[in-house]
Amino acid sequence: MRRRTLLAGIGAGGLGALGAAPAAVAHDRRVLHVRPGGSVQAAVDAVDGPGWTIVVHPGTYREVVHVPADKAELTVRGAGRDPRAAVIVYDNANGTQRPDGSGTYGTAGSATFTSAAAGLTVRDLTLANDWLRADHPEITGTQAVAAYVTGDRTHFENVRLLAHQDTLFVDTTALDAFDRQYFHRCYVEGDVDFVFGRATAVFEHCHFHTLRRDVSFTPKGMVFAPSTARANPHGILAVRSRITSGAEDGAYKLARPWVPSYETTAWPSLVVRETWLGPGIDPVAPYTNMRDAYPWQSMRFREYRNTGPGAVITVPDNRPRFTDAEAAPHTPAAYLGDWHPRPVRTL
Repeated sequence: MRRRTLLAGIGAGGLGALGAAPAAVAHDRRVLHVRPGGSVQAAVDAVDGPGWTIVVHPGTYREVVHVPADKAELTVRGAGRDPRAAVIVYDNANGTQRPDGSGTYGTAGSATFTSAAAGLTVRDLTLANDWLRADHPEITGTQAVAAYVTGDRTHFENVRLLAHQDTLFVDTTALDAFDRQYFHRCYVEGDVDFVFGRATAVFEHCHFHTLRRDVSFTPKGMVFAPSTARANPHGILAVRSRITSGAEDGAYKLARPWVPSYETTAWPSLVVRETWLGPGIDPVAPYTNMRDAYPWQSMRFREYRNTGPGAVITVPDNRPRFTDAEAAPHTPAAYLGDWHPRPVRTL
């Protein structure tokens, strides 16, 4: 029998806030509990090998959480099935100054939750960045990320991801890595490029929601901004999902390509299939450019059997679509390869 006792004083509430009840982990379960007054980051720091589970009990945890690469096969989950019950939230933005005076956080550095660990599972909780543009008119770097995720075999299940600009950054550990990420039954909301990055990222049965914005211009934002490596045949795939909006009809684009300055050979890839597109998506011109040097028409953007008012074909040239044969290789199984994530249940 493996037995581990946590030292008193970890987290603001000591053993009552972080630790098993009683204050030991036995029978090889490797489970740590975090309660209000405690710290999720302290629990991550206490993990000393693969296969641990951190259970986050109902409450709001105002902190930044970083899971380093050496915490492989970690599970971070809410104590119950309602993802609204346990919330990890903070409010850094790209342009927020670091406390040590070393500069601003940048986009990735603004994330409330960051992970570089392979085999990470996150489920049944909320990850949020509640930084607001209106509260900080002096800051021009308005990207404020809820989750920045790298690492192969990352699985998000029943997770809410809330922010405005750049909510979810699906990235890879290196420019030559094709890290795989799977999001199942997740809710993601934002306004500008709020699902973006270069990972092989599959979204199945997910709900994307575009926020209302009090601005006079359109488009008011874009749902996806992939930056897939040219050598990667698989980018972002959204399947059997839905897109709703708090904004007026036609105010949002489905996507625009992101070709980063550090990887100008990127060839963004996005497939949206069998998904309901609400009236917030512009049906006439659902795609746009981020930079004119990289027109969306030259990217790997395709749709297949989508429905809803935002999927109506009005200008065929503006809606690149797969035939049945072309769509066949673009499935979750094909994108994830030899990794077969399964929906998980509460213990």
